[in-house]
Amino acid sequence: MNIIDVINKKRNNGELTREELEVAFNGFLKKEVKDYQMSALLMAICINGMSDQEVFDLTDIFINSGEILDLSSIPGVKVDKHSTGGVGDKTTLIVAPIVASLGIKVPKMSGRGLGLTGGTIDKLESIPGFRVEANKEQFLKQLNDIGMIICSQTDNLVPLDREVYSLRDVTGTVDSVPLIAVSIMSKKIASGADKILIDIKCGEGALLNDERTAKELRDLMIRIGNKYEKEVRCLISDMDTPLGYCVGNALEVAEAAELLEGKIKNNLYDLCVDIASNMVSMAKEISIIDAREEVIDAINSKKALDKFNQFINYQGGRLDDMPISDKTLEIKSTKKGIIKDINALIVARVSDSLGSGKTTVDDKIDPTVGVFLNKQVGDKVELGDTLCTLYYNKVQDNFNITDAFTIEEE
Repeated sequence: MNIIDVINKKRNNGELTREELEVAFNGFLKKEVKDYQMSALLMAICINGMSDQEVFDLTDIFINSGEILDLSSIPGVKVDKHSTGGVGDKTTLIVAPIVASLGIKVPKMSGRGLGLTGGTIDKLESIPGFRVEANKEQFLKQLNDIGMIICSQTDNLVPLDREVYSLRDVTGTVDSVPLIAVSIMSKKIASGADKILIDIKCGEGALLNDERTAKELRDLMIRIGNKYEKEVRCLISDMDTPLGYCVGNALEVAEAAELLEGKIKNNLYDLCVDIASNMVSMAKEISIIDAREEVIDAINSKKALDKFNQFINYQGGRLDDMPISDKTLEIKSTKKGIIKDINALIVARVSDSLGSGKTTVDDKIDPTVGVFLNKQVGDKVELGDTLCTLYYNKVQDNFNITDAFTIEEE
């Protein structure tokens, strides 16, 4: 058996055995299988899908490619949270401090950007001095000391996912339900949390464009969780419109801080309250209504903001020094009316073109650039009003972001 046989079998819609999956994926980790060969297999999986047994086997292969984190030495219930990624999605930066401020441990290993969706680690790296890496001892110590940690995957935790993840990002193999499920669940299970909350984004600005596919992913991840005796709860949230006002790394960190300061109540606020309430409900085994009251109190009392600042400081970050480009361009409205829609995909593409994302593995992200949405869905606009502000460093000849705004006359 060799990698060519495996590629051909999946290309012809065959069901791969565990041994065949090990040949391909463990071979890739050992550098015996080349990037172009793995790319071909990933594309075949995207086109033909995978059976549940293939998904279970591949998840297990991913998990066992490195060490499994044992959190039993940390007292209390540990609840992890994951999002499938969306435009302006900085929910982890907000939700983790809220939940941790309520006495629940939040161990969180996050990823980098995938496709046009920004990654939590990319956002945190925009904070000067912030350490995104932590070894096992540092991870456990911080979780015990302050009740939360957000860091990148350790070298020894699911290393196979890290290698495949970066390749998927640049080979058009991102939006595969089986591959998304394997990537998410292998990290969540290996990270050792007791309970897992997953926010599945659905819409124009998400990896998944339709609700049917989102439900398929939800059901698959719950089945994987059952295999490992982990409680998994999934929310399906809208991603046709960007989350919040900001798209771009440093801009999004600043918005997260402002929300926890009580200055922002928008679609981002509503989603963060929903996610945090579900996590608290799972951890404390209380109703969503009671959990929601605790979550809102944590924000209003500034307990969540205090936890956010403690978390940033603990990992060496200096929020006051966070750079945001001083080069801006205001995009004006050419008509009056009411904003009926803001297309998340167009906003993401413009932000990406400014430098906030990457299209190849070796691309460098500019943390200082992005898009600030001066107007939201439902707002009235007059001729000449500023729809959004672009933060940039490199000159762009074609800003087509006005196409993102659907404005209807009253």
